Amino acid sequence: MTPPPASPHGTPDAPLLTVRGEAEIDTEPEIARIGVTLTARGRDRRTTLDDLTRRNTAALDLIKSYGDAVEHLTTGAVSLAPELTPHGRGERVRSHHGRVHLTAELTDFTALAELTTRLADLELTRIDGPWWSLRPDSPVPARARRQAVHEALRRAREYADALGTTLAALVELADTGADHTRPGRTPFERGGHRTALAHPDEPAPPLDLEPPRLRIGAQVSAQFTMRPPAV
Repeated sequence: MTPPPASPHGTPDAPLLTVRGEAEIDTEPEIARIGVTLTARGRDRRTTLDDLTRRNTAALDLIKSYGDAVEHLTTGAVSLAPELTPHGRGERVRSHHGRVHLTAELTDFTALAELTTRLADLELTRIDGPWWSLRPDSPVPARARRQAVHEALRRAREYADALGTTLAALVELADTGADHTRPGRTPFERGGHRTALAHPDEPAPPLDLEPPRLRIGAQVSAQFTMRPPAV
């Protein structure tokens, strides 16, 4: 015979116990992601587009030269927009602005600082990042969730033992906290020139981008029925 469903508030014959479980794991990042924005500006539309194409090709060739250190490389949409003269009659174009954005994901952090420095030395190039993360298939978040479940079960057993009884059945298990990583970003931004990293007449030294440790967390809520405490 199938037992009746547990009451959401528990009953004297099947007291309900609700506990939370939490876990955090510190781990090394597996991926560093940087954003590369290339720009061009000129009076002539064709010349501006040619300049942007040339800079985009140079950045792509540089990133691809790092081979297996770059796990993923994507190119965003190209934009080319006219800038009109603020005063005067008619729609007179003063200049054209072009922009394209690249995103690169690296797994070799030794190459990251060198590549970032070389990219930032390119003409009219802006670098953002890096953002640190784990691989999508990393086992670490799953390990944190398992630890959170084990913590909830341990606490539930302790409460039941304090009441002189034992757990009967699991009623509900809910994931109450999404996996999180922190820190997620190391501030870094350069506008295509050396700016305080080296003397203007000297090449910029490689940046020291030490990967931070990530903290992966998980939270669960669990409900158990308990056997009635002995009187």
